[in-house]
Amino acid sequence: MASLEAVLAQAFGLSTLDKVRLIEKVTPKIEEEIRNTQAQPAKMYRSLWGVCRGLGPAPSAEDIDQARQEMWGGFPRDDVE
Repeated sequence: MASLEAVLAQAFGLSTLDKVRLIEKVTPKIEEEIRNTQAQPAKMYRSLWGVCRGLGPAPSAEDIDQARQEMWGGFPRDDVE
């Protein structure tokens, strides 16, 4: 594979019209590569809302209060010293 310096030396040696043609041929490939690299991170990261959506609805405030009452209802116990 040619080094960047070698490619640049050849490109600067071209006529103005050939430089424009080179840009026209290289630009679509560069744009495609940029689009592909920008699309990948979006696929890698998922929001927590998306991860939790299969868990169903969240418990209501009443359900939380009821569970808290059941857990702490017998505290402090008289039989433990």
